[in-house]
Amino acid sequence: MNRAFKNILMCTMALGIFASCSGSGESAVPEAALEECVYLGDRTEFAVWSPDAEAAQLRLYHSATDDTAFETIDMKRSSDGLWKTVVKKDIKGVLYTFQVRKDGKWLEETAGIAAKAVGVNGMRGAVVDWDETDPEGWTEDVSPVVRPSEIIVYELQHRDFSIHETSGVNNKGKYLALTEEGTLNPDGLSTGIDHLKELGVTYVQLLPSTDFATIDETRLEDNQYNWGYEPLNYNAVEGSFSTDPYDPVVRIKEFKQMVQALHKAGFRVILDVVYNHTTNVANTGFERTMPGYFYRMRTDGTFFDGSGCGNETASEQAMFRKYMIESLEWWMKEYHIDGFRFDLMAIHDIETMNEISSRLHAINPDVVIYGEGWAASAPAFPAEKIALKANTHMLDKVGAFSDNIRDALRGPLDCSNAGFMDGVAGNKENVEFGIAGGIAHPQVSVEAWTNNPLQHVSYASCHDDHCLRDRLEEATKASEKERLAMVKLAQTAVYTSQGIPFIFNGEELYRHKHGVKNSYNQPDSINAIDWTYKTKYKDLVDYYAALADIRRSHPGFCLGDADLVREKLSFIETGDPCVVAFRISGLQGVDTAKSLVVLLNGSKKPVKIDIPQGDYTVLAKAGKADAEGLGAYSGAYITAPATSATILAEM
Repeated sequence: MNRAFKNILMCTMALGIFASCSGSGESAVPEAALEECVYLGDRTEFAVWSPDAEAAQLRLYHSATDDTAFETIDMKRSSDGLWKTVVKKDIKGVLYTFQVRKDGKWLEETAGIAAKAVGVNGMRGAVVDWDETDPEGWTEDVSPVVRPSEIIVYELQHRDFSIHETSGVNNKGKYLALTEEGTLNPDGLSTGIDHLKELGVTYVQLLPSTDFATIDETRLEDNQYNWGYEPLNYNAVEGSFSTDPYDPVVRIKEFKQMVQALHKAGFRVILDVVYNHTTNVANTGFERTMPGYFYRMRTDGTFFDGSGCGNETASEQAMFRKYMIESLEWWMKEYHIDGFRFDLMAIHDIETMNEISSRLHAINPDVVIYGEGWAASAPAFPAEKIALKANTHMLDKVGAFSDNIRDALRGPLDCSNAGFMDGVAGNKENVEFGIAGGIAHPQVSVEAWTNNPLQHVSYASCHDDHCLRDRLEEATKASEKERLAMVKLAQTAVYTSQGIPFIFNGEELYRHKHGVKNSYNQPDSINAIDWTYKTKYKDLVDYYAALADIRRSHPGFCLGDADLVREKLSFIETGDPCVVAFRISGLQGVDTAKSLVVLLNGSKKPVKIDIPQGDYTVLAKAGKADAEGLGAYSGAYITAPATSATILAEM
């Protein structure tokens, strides 16, 4: 989210009593999917959901900047809470708004709650021919096959990734940046989508790309910046990342071109979604059509604020639950999205998240769903019924980010130390918990919160809070060489975890954000990735790529089942609070190796560690890694260098 990074939400219920919002709205939820604008060539059908309204009108505009509608049409109430009308002529390209009257007062105009195409700045919906939004070959677009053991997620922000002058990209900061092949930094090293191929990641998670309210799309020359956690239209594409935000078709087609290019390059696509709050309440379709229904509210009419952004949505309300599900289905079916990351998922109730999972898995059994298992403060809903990290075991095929392994590896939020990777004691148990994928394990003392290790998203940094480089420069006095060794150590833990490995864009280049923790609205000078760092830190890039290759070559690092992890993963006792050692054995039929041994030495000294007698191939040691092997090793013990990771495969 776009506020300071928050720790795990306390398991308490916010004080206050809900205002009753059910009434006629709850009893008038339409059975059919909500379609506010359906273009059929010679006619267009419109509908807006506002069961408590006294009247509703459709207004048609030639452009997003016209002050006056060229036509206003009264809508008729139906029994399912919808107001409907049909325009019986071809109005392709026309913009529209709805306006409803409640308690004798006309509310402000809105594009509705489910606009799928919008004009510049998103305040008016757009009538489009959806066939015209498909790039060539779109109907043949197919997501690549990625086995669970091959899932590695790369979190990417459009502008960060390509805006810098050294990116070699023509469409800098745009969706089309991810369609360009052959882009190079000034030293001839690959950037953009080719860099992602080299890195070996398999999923690209896009920071918010649905229409958000904090960028003025009429002034893009001002180089505005925002992560986008300020949603306006959940079903429409953000215009600031397109080459022409005034043309509703352009942004849609270019987004599809991006997805198509990523699929062709071997990546699946995850969309970061922000259903937990809106940028404000006054300008949203929710409050302009059904005030008080879509948000959790106090009896005095004020809004609960578990998001820290002024409001929190009410996923338990029947129409909002329906809305979330249909919105996610829309992104999968129309845009071929392969997964979703839920911002502040703990604001949503468990029943809704499980229904979402059921519906989305019916469309694509391989869809990946996970989110933040916390909120900015306690939501106004019982803690035992919301999608907290602690309740992940109650979620069906829905995962959560693990601040257990994150904070253990890189240190706590207060930046008082750099954790296990800097040799700080007290973190061993949570590193082991992360290695096991958050499940109950007989050798792990931390209380489990997953049923399946693939519900555990393992990471050391993301867009929130310090990136790894800034964290190390803030929390340690180590040299750059020592800090780079710490990064390699931390990421080896992430990549050898039984959970899903997740990395932040540019951390493999040793990027920084000049020490800014919460850079959600900072300029490119803070956020842009300098691609000359690929030259300067190529050794680190190569190490990340080798880790991906090792994980892909050895499915034993992703057993995908809690019982298998308990059976095959055992921790080796070292007696050192800054050393984690483990073995994955009995891998015949699962892996090309008979067993895998990993030694994570966070201490500042070499450590001799007993291992089962055997003949091993060294896959990683002393800051070097290679899936083909760095050499052979035989013996019953091995010395792990200070601040380093060692990976052995018994072949």
